[in-house]
Amino acid sequence: MAQQMEVDFDVPKFLYGERQKVPSELQRYYTTFEELYERKLWHQLTLSILEFFKEPNSAPHQISLFQNFVAEWEDKINKLSLVSIALQAAKQFSDLNESVNFLNGIIEKVDTPETKDVYVLALMESAQFKLRLNQTEDVKKAMDESEKILDGFDSVETVIHASFYRVSAEYYKVKADYAHYYRSTLLYLACVNIEDLADKERLERAYDLSLAALMGDNIYNFGELLMHPILDSLKDTEHDWLRSLLFAFNSGDIGKFEALVPHFNKQPLLEQNQAALRRKICLMSLIEAVFKRSTDNRCIPFSEIAAETRLSADEVEHLVMKALSLNLIRGSIDQVDQMVVITWVQPRVLDKGQIDGMKQKLEEWDNQVKKIASFVGEQGGEVFAQ
Repeated sequence: MAQQMEVDFDVPKFLYGERQKVPSELQRYYTTFEELYERKLWHQLTLSILEFFKEPNSAPHQISLFQNFVAEWEDKINKLSLVSIALQAAKQFSDLNESVNFLNGIIEKVDTPETKDVYVLALMESAQFKLRLNQTEDVKKAMDESEKILDGFDSVETVIHASFYRVSAEYYKVKADYAHYYRSTLLYLACVNIEDLADKERLERAYDLSLAALMGDNIYNFGELLMHPILDSLKDTEHDWLRSLLFAFNSGDIGKFEALVPHFNKQPLLEQNQAALRRKICLMSLIEAVFKRSTDNRCIPFSEIAAETRLSADEVEHLVMKALSLNLIRGSIDQVDQMVVITWVQPRVLDKGQIDGMKQKLEEWDNQVKKIASFVGEQGGEVFAQ
């Protein structure tokens, strides 16, 4: 926690002493700090501190600088900047409990009606340290409180939403809640420039998102992930097969799925849930079969579904009932004629191949309309000629 400063604290003396301790390339910052402090240029001083904290070699000096210098004029700092500086300093404690205690003091300072958005940032980042301490109940409380606060805002700084979704995703990962992890991580990635993420983090995010998509109980459309540039992080790596597996699922390609099954021994989660994954791709194969059909041709015989999904005829009805219960499709089953009548299929985010298929459908539809229009025009011309 930031120390209470004495009224006669000698700022120039402190900065001079610290300047002697830092690497030579960082000493210029301390000269700038003293000059801006003496001139009371708080905004410029804040920017200079933020710049200093981005220097990798500044890490061992950040706690001392915050507690002995920044705390001296923290009431002059924009609260978002104050929290951003404090969060960087909090990472330098060797004991996670010290990081939490340090941030508790910051949380108290920004817990005001005017700074509730910044309070969320401090609360969620503190929750990340608590997650590493396995204090999951406290983390969930922080998530619930933060969500209520954010719901009350029309807009907040992107960095605050990014923090909320990132820490929430880490919580759901610990809890093996794949569907919520998938959603939170995609929302987090929408808040950041993925080019700013380290290569290792991009690869980990892409890998974890892929597993979450496959394992998520209610995730039957991977289009949003397949179109996201984060997935390119798997290309030409040992996990490239996982990317191929996602494309196979999204298009309901059971043949390609079967060809990739041997890779499952690289990931115990997939190996252990192979039966569930087979059921899932059968459902996605059914969805794709319906989706590819024109809206006036959605009476599908059991035999066709069996061929598409590679299931026996007596398994088809159960598959369709499962799809209906999950609201992936709507319609009815004609048991007498062994037919499924589909009236609706779940909206999809399409990958490029599916978009090309949709384009082809529209072109065919356009040609049909032109033929009908031409025929009607000819018929009308004959009527007037008579």
